[in-house]
Amino acid sequence: MDMQTVKSLLALPMAAVLSMVLVACGGGSDSGGGSVPSSMGMLSVSLTDAPACGYDHVNVTIQKVRIHASATAADTDSGWTEITVSPTQRFDLLSLSNGVLASLGQTPLAPGHYSQIALVLAANNSTAPLANSVVPSGGSELPLTTPSAQQSGLKLKADIAIAANQITDVVLDFNACKSVVRAGASGQYLLKPVIAVTPKFISGVSGYVDATLGNGNTVVTVQQSGTVVKATVPDSAGKFLLAPVAPGTYDFVLSAPGRATTVITGVQVGSNTVTLISASSAPLTLVNAASGTAAGLITTSSSPILASVSAMQTLANGDMINVAETTADSISGAYGMSLPAVPPNVAQFVASASGYMFTPDAKALTNYTLNASMGGVSKTATITINSNVTVTTNFAF
Repeated sequence: MDMQTVKSLLALPMAAVLSMVLVACGGGSDSGGGSVPSSMGMLSVSLTDAPACGYDHVNVTIQKVRIHASATAADTDSGWTEITVSPTQRFDLLSLSNGVLASLGQTPLAPGHYSQIALVLAANNSTAPLANSVVPSGGSELPLTTPSAQQSGLKLKADIAIAANQITDVVLDFNACKSVVRAGASGQYLLKPVIAVTPKFISGVSGYVDATLGNGNTVVTVQQSGTVVKATVPDSAGKFLLAPVAPGTYDFVLSAPGRATTVITGVQVGSNTVTLISASSAPLTLVNAASGTAAGLITTSSSPILASVSAMQTLANGDMINVAETTADSISGAYGMSLPAVPPNVAQFVASASGYMFTPDAKALTNYTLNASMGGVSKTATITINSNVTVTTNFAF
């Protein structure tokens, strides 16, 4: 399916979406339209994104995708298979949310296990100075500086099984919020790619929030143990679709500036099923709430400073949720984020999606655990947020 087709799925009932996707997954051919030998399998690759914090557009220009069986294969080693994106395409990552996928192509592969994907980006140059760019909210378009490894490919760990005469679909889930880093007062932005390689499950979570929350600032996520598995923003009508999501049990977290966090625990996602969280007749809403600020500095001897900070809370049932996250400035190391100064409102998932009885969580209250991560190392600190107060917490790496 192309991007426009997937966008149109949001207007259809979930049963119709599921039926169409199941039909689309049967059979296939190589990117040139020819038949594929039965001894070979097929890999199809798509691109999607989580919502980005503080940006109106995040653009990347993709030239090709490279696949290798070895997780340690070097750029010049033999055994690479390539999917060429032809013509080279510039994708606005922020348009690839709410269930939207963009196809990067497909290629035949010998049956077996593949452990590495490399995403090759075009370089910003005199011909295309904004091939990769960012538009800060309300601002002008600026170049996005990409890693030197862009020419050989951004290396991604993968776990892909290819079977003879079968199509394997994978999704490159580009986290633009964690991937774009401000470079101090220079006005420059760096790309520090955070990309997950996931199977293209025909399952997910859908629902509605009050239409007034469909303003681009509301974020819906499904999480496990505080790890955000999938995130998106509701459309202008309040409708959202979190997909693809693997079958399992999740915490659903709804947040927006100046509102109390809302959590639905125990959300069940079945195989080949889109779970309805809330119906259009009973949309979720958020309670107005005071907020405070968590801020501080990340210090390290390395440069640039490529660090992120997450604000976590532990619920009465023992579940941990991720309430907010941000990246530190790559030059100064400064970070900051607004957090609710009231407890999260929590309810248990009900399959009828007819309404919930939310109650403030007596354990979480306004206590947060800050988790700072840099270069694979994490450090934590516990804070309490009060209305209109800034809590300063510094981390040294």
